[in-house]
Amino acid sequence: MEIVINRRRAVLELLAFGALALGLRIAFDPLFWRYAGPVSLVMTLAVLTVYLRMRGEGWRSFGLIGLPGLKAKLILAPQALLTFALFALSIAITVFGGQAIGLDFMGEEPPGVADRWGDVAGNLPVYLTWLGIVWTSAAFGEEMFFRGFLITRFEAALQDAPLAGVLAVVLAALFFGLGHFYYQGLRGLITTAGIGVAFGTAFLLFKRNLWPLVIVHGVVDTINFSALYFGWE
Repeated sequence: MEIVINRRRAVLELLAFGALALGLRIAFDPLFWRYAGPVSLVMTLAVLTVYLRMRGEGWRSFGLIGLPGLKAKLILAPQALLTFALFALSIAITVFGGQAIGLDFMGEEPPGVADRWGDVAGNLPVYLTWLGIVWTSAAFGEEMFFRGFLITRFEAALQDAPLAGVLAVVLAALFFGLGHFYYQGLRGLITTAGIGVAFGTAFLLFKRNLWPLVIVHGVVDTINFSALYFGWE
């Protein structure tokens, strides 16, 4: 009976917080579409944190584990390197592999990307604003929600299914891709879903440790925004 209750609860949580994140983004989109995604995610995480505390849970259960001792901290370096290797492989497969099989749009930047980030170049306040978003909503927020929360809850919902962990990673990755569709289009959906599979795989490989993913996510996005700001090709 406990398994049934846990599964039902996991499904309800997925529906409730998935709908909350999507609903908030849709609501904020007409007001400030550039920041609709980050703001809606932060608000969703705030509500989710309160909910988890009411149930006696915390984010430690979803991957923000403690790192006691020097060894636990030092091992983050090879874990981050492996995470980056998986990330690079996902880009190679989706972007370059997509073009190789005739999906030419995978080699073209969606118009929404330039519209959203075009004012970063040479603009220090905007650049710093996005760096703040990178290390809050993106690096921590997206990993906490799309990897820590969604994968864990999808696993609970699919606990009796064959390859439940694999299915959980794929479903969470698809949701991650959909979260980027509104300004990156189909190319962004495919690319970010691939990244979601890579990061989700690392999450399971590291026994649900989010720290290597947070580090890689933050560093990669910081490099991307720095390239925009300084005009690097």
